[in-house]
Amino acid sequence: MPLFYQQDINEFTRLGVWHITEEADFFLQKAVFRYPIEHPNKQRQHLAAGYLLSELFPDFPYQSIQSTTYQKPFLSGNPYYFSLSHTNEYAAAIVSRSVPTGIDIEMISPRVQRIRHKFLSIAENAWVCDFTPGQQDALLTLLWTIKETVYKWLEQRGLGFSEHIEILPFEPHAVNLVTVNIHHPLHRQTIQVSFEKKGEFYLSYIASQPLIVEP
Repeated sequence: MPLFYQQDINEFTRLGVWHITEEADFFLQKAVFRYPIEHPNKQRQHLAAGYLLSELFPDFPYQSIQSTTYQKPFLSGNPYYFSLSHTNEYAAAIVSRSVPTGIDIEMISPRVQRIRHKFLSIAENAWVCDFTPGQQDALLTLLWTIKETVYKWLEQRGLGFSEHIEILPFEPHAVNLVTVNIHHPLHRQTIQVSFEKKGEFYLSYIASQPLIVEP
């Protein structure tokens, strides 16, 4: 089916979300497996995210992507920054000709409650506890999505979710921009991360130039 959602952030940067209803063969027109994947649904998610890149920028050099199972995909010496994500039946991608990017998409689920201790600081957890149990599932999903986005964008070795990425309190239903402080010993910066709620999932993204950290 066509793009579920697309946004031109500026003349150099675009993002999109694809609702995956096709079989893997459809995406293989433009995408290939970058590493072995056995689960059929994971195969479709992986291919759909790659397919999105050429939907957003038709001249995107997909065949030049380099990656391994444990490494963020990248283009060597190429004028595109990009980030990919997928969840259930949706894939997301952001591409920029000018600045580094990060994106994450997550379905709202109570399962995130089980790992909240792994990605929230003590202060963040106390703030979340001010919300009702019914509100917490959505908020925790959003906070996880934001931290994943920052992690993908910065690519700082040793960046911890709970200790190095601090999300300042905000009103989830009143804003779509969140202030995040990065407290890593090798990188300190305050940034803004955008987010949107689309049905039963959250999408967050950033397209910005990280501060240059002196060695």
